Amino acid sequence: MTGTRPAAAEGGRSPDPARSCPAEGRRAMPLHGPRMQQAPAGLYQEMREQFGGIAPVELDGGVPAWLVLGYHEIQQVAANGELFARDPRLWSGWETVPEDWGLMSYVGRVRSVGLLEGAEHRRRARVLGEAMDQVDRFELQRLCEQVADRLIDEFAATGSADLIAQYTHRLPMRVIAEVLGVPPADIPDLERDLGLLLEMTEESYAALERFVARIRQLARDRIAEPRDDVAGRMGAHEEGLNEQELADDLSTVLGTAPPTTGHWIGNALRLMLTDPDFAASLGEGRRSTTKVLGEVLWEDTPTQNYIGRFATRDTELGGFRISTGDMLILGLAPGNSDPAVRPNSTADAVGNSAFLSFGTSDRGCPQPAPELAEIIARTGIEVLLDRLPDLELAVRPDELVWEQSMYLRGLTALPVRFNPSYLVGA
Repeated sequence: MTGTRPAAAEGGRSPDPARSCPAEGRRAMPLHGPRMQQAPAGLYQEMREQFGGIAPVELDGGVPAWLVLGYHEIQQVAANGELFARDPRLWSGWETVPEDWGLMSYVGRVRSVGLLEGAEHRRRARVLGEAMDQVDRFELQRLCEQVADRLIDEFAATGSADLIAQYTHRLPMRVIAEVLGVPPADIPDLERDLGLLLEMTEESYAALERFVARIRQLARDRIAEPRDDVAGRMGAHEEGLNEQELADDLSTVLGTAPPTTGHWIGNALRLMLTDPDFAASLGEGRRSTTKVLGEVLWEDTPTQNYIGRFATRDTELGGFRISTGDMLILGLAPGNSDPAVRPNSTADAVGNSAFLSFGTSDRGCPQPAPELAEIIARTGIEVLLDRLPDLELAVRPDELVWEQSMYLRGLTALPVRFNPSYLVGA
């Protein structure tokens, strides 16, 4: 989460500043701008038709990379950590990246569990996974219901709300922070700073410093005095994480899980409010909330593209030459829509959990993170619909605006109206 520029890996290849596109003679397609923001599916389809399972792309600032579009190509890259490593120090493009690059936090991050290799990755993933697996699922649902009710109480009597700002962004953050062990008094400030950090404005740097300081203090406290929460169990684990390791992994969880879970909820609510058939099938009981959330992961997954593979030597992928040090981005959203695995997109989504939304291979979200995220998302939707069953969109569907992000897929706002409710949640 620190966004610091890592030192070059020992023995790494020097970058070539003159190199503007990794596919010689082929025009790289921008993975940013209006099309990426509002209609990425069409952009992915165009890339697939022109290039196949892997395409040369340009990130913000003219930074070159490869976008892996094909479902099978993504599996191939994710499963071969020796050839496509996670260590960003291997990237050959560091000297061409400006200091204020907006995507720095996705590449120059702390040495957290997701960026490690081999035995050290397995060690840290085991600690995090085992600590999360001890979360009581019934207690998690109860906590979600309580937090959801408190948030809905704040706007239920007004007859209108922005579900993104007032509900879907706040619910996962508050629940996950409490489960991790963040002191309740610190959660509102942590929530505010994470929001400022994700906005990438001039206030983000100060917010980042406060965010890191709070998580470092939490790690210090839990190592000194373990408690029965995720941070405490990680600090007391037999593998013996030190303070920096614990802080890095807690920062990664808090920096990624709340935004993605929040957009999962928001994208499901958007679909329910804009697609009559979708909403009717849910209301009539033909689809459970769990199945609805699964369909959203296929059609509008909150994690669209994941930066984080770097070629350790010259190789070939999808008919293209990949050079040592090239950056590869896993296209989770285009992979989900790959016609090679989903020739009939709508029918193939129902009851199918082979989506790439949580990653793949041993580099996906550590178990049981997807299960816990689903409990938060499902409970958040069910409590909202139970409290405000007559929700309707307050603007035209085409007026909804998506975030400007190649990483996340979610709305900037979801304005709704409903009959005011003066009942207070349980």
